[in-house]
Amino acid sequence: MKAVASLSAFVGKTFAIWVILFAVLGFVFPDTFKQIAPYIVTLLAIIMFGMGLTISVGDFREVARRPFDVAIGVFSQFIIMPLIAVILTKIIPMAPEVAAGVILVGCCPGGTSSNVMTYLSKGDVALSVACTSVTTLAAPLVTPFLVWMFASQYLPVDGWARFLSIVKVVLVPLALGFALQKILPGLVKAAVPALPLVSVVGIVLIVSAVVGASKPAIATSGLMIFAVVVLHNGLGYLLGYFAARASGLSLAKRKAIAIEVGMQNSGLGAALANAYFSPVAAVPSAIFSVWHNISGALLANYFSRRVEDEPQATKPAFVK
Repeated sequence: MKAVASLSAFVGKTFAIWVILFAVLGFVFPDTFKQIAPYIVTLLAIIMFGMGLTISVGDFREVARRPFDVAIGVFSQFIIMPLIAVILTKIIPMAPEVAAGVILVGCCPGGTSSNVMTYLSKGDVALSVACTSVTTLAAPLVTPFLVWMFASQYLPVDGWARFLSIVKVVLVPLALGFALQKILPGLVKAAVPALPLVSVVGIVLIVSAVVGASKPAIATSGLMIFAVVVLHNGLGYLLGYFAARASGLSLAKRKAIAIEVGMQNSGLGAALANAYFSPVAAVPSAIFSVWHNISGALLANYFSRRVEDEPQATKPAFVK
């Protein structure tokens, strides 16, 4: 088990490298990796089940203890990223499927990688975890509504079907993982060190499947989509930071909210786009998954050097 835990820790620390590698493999060997596409939803459910194994009651106590801080993070997440996506689709010419995919990833909840990046940036980890948990639980209602409101101009949107899908691939696995914590705490405690490995494997397979299934679209529009993703992600960090600053939050909290807003649950975006739009619509989410882990690490490195007479963030349980 120690060997598995060590491998898991190594893979977790080198996550961005593996995502890039498998994105390239998916592009070079599309026929091999596009066969994974029918299992994207299952892979995401497994990832969310693993997240459920790590969620604690303490994460939600943080919401009750600091409702204002969490509210700033949650509202910034669900206002800033969708609006940036809509503006980008208006000013940059792109196919309707790509536009719908950009909006979809913008309407997703925060990604769990943001918690690790916040720790590395010496930000407020507890706030980051609380925001991720709340946006994830709110996603079944908020994400379909936002996608219907903003993306239906590009492609038909069945909000009810998306609601049911997110319930099945997000809420149900989360609930099962959380329940298993209570039923078999010893087993879960022993399995937790291996969870980063499971998450990384799941994400890289999703990315490689989307890239493989969408090679022609990436070959013709990949640079444009990459530019849109970089802008979307970077503006999310910037506006998230200034939203927190305008709300009078400390530097540690501004770091957490900036990273939380800019980093999306792109695995969910890819799964929903592939299931309800097309593989092409999933490309922005796949590229986002690659890029935000690179940009997040760079931003965390920059933020870590900025300290404003604040206590260093408490080391979270998932960081070894």
